[in-house]
Parts: sequence; structure tokens; C-alpha cells
Amino acid sequence: MENLTVLVVATLVLVAIPGPNVALIVANSLRSGLPAGLVTVFGTTLGVALQLALVVVGMVAIIEFAAAALSWVKWVGVAYLLWLGIQTWRQPADSLQSIEAVPAVFWRGCLIAAINPKTLIFNAAFLPQFVAPNASVGQVLVVAGVFLTVLLGGDLLWALFASSARPVLVRFTRLRHRLTGGFLIVAGVGLALSRRA
Repeated sequence: MENLTVLVVATLVLVAIPGPNVALIVANSLRSGLPAGLVTVFGTTLGVALQLALVVVGMVAIIEFAAAALSWVKWVGVAYLLWLGIQTWRQPADSLQSIEAVPAVFWRGCLIAAINPKTLIFNAAFLPQFVAPNASVGQVLVVAGVFLTVLLGGDLLWALFASSARPVLVRFTRLRHRLTGGFLIVAGVGLALSRRA
């Protein structure tokens, strides 16, 4: 139980430090409101869950291989986020009400979370610290579940925070586009700077 408490606190600290996933969540929440932010959160959570599935199964060698193989995919994601950021930055003030299709927002979030090799390797190193050496698969699943639940809760708070700032920014549409575009660019740069540990 003590390990789970430490895991929750450590995960809360991690969620408080914005990375590419949080930048994408904030950008989508600012651009299209809370529903898009929430859908993005569920997409990024699925992406992290896919990574955790590899960790839980204990495929460290496959994780190393996958991180190397995902390197080229990561750069496609970087280019896509930068392109989105620049397009959003340049949007005219009258495009305030444009809302993206929900599936596109969900899968973008999932892709960005799943292809980040830094979080893949980090999760493989981080989670085992909270599991006893001879732990059963059930115990590992509990740890992964707690981690994913705290991550989901923290990311939902990021979406709520960003969407609550949106009404203020509605009056300043160009500023809103600049902030949204800036967060997308930051997400792209964050993904570009992520390296295998």
C-alpha cells in the first residue's frame, strides 16, 4: 500500500510537468473547447496504455527495439504537430467556431502518446520500482492501472484548466490561435527532443 501511495505522488508530479501529451491536450482544449480536450485525453491515455501493455508483459527487449523502430515515426509526428501549430497560428480571427471531428482528435492524441520513445523507456524503468521483485502479473497490472488512472485524472485537469481559459480568450481570437498554435509547436518540439533514456 505504501508503494502505491508513493506511485500516486510520483505520478502526480509527472503529470504536473507538461510534455508533448499535455501540450496537445491544452492546444485542443483551447482551440475547440472541453469536449475536444477530453477526447484528446482519452486518446493520449490509450497511447500510454499501449506502452504500459508492453511494460506489463515484460518485453524489455521488444521495448528497446520498438523505441528504435519508432524513431522515424516520431519525426513524422513532429512534422505533423509543427504543421498543425503553424496552420493554427496563422488562422484568421473569424475561424473561432471550427471544431474538428472527434475521431481525428482522439487518434491524434493516441498517436502522439504511443510514438514517444522517451515515455516508452521511462515507463519501463519507472513502473518496476513500485513492484516487488517476484510480483505476480496481477500486482503489476494494479500498479499499471493506478499509474494510468492518476495520469488520466491529471490530464483531465489540464483539459479543464485550458478549456476554462477559453471563454476569456474568445474575445481575443487571434491570441487564442497564437496560444493554441504555440502549444502545438511546443508539443512538436517536445516530441522532437524526446530521446531514448
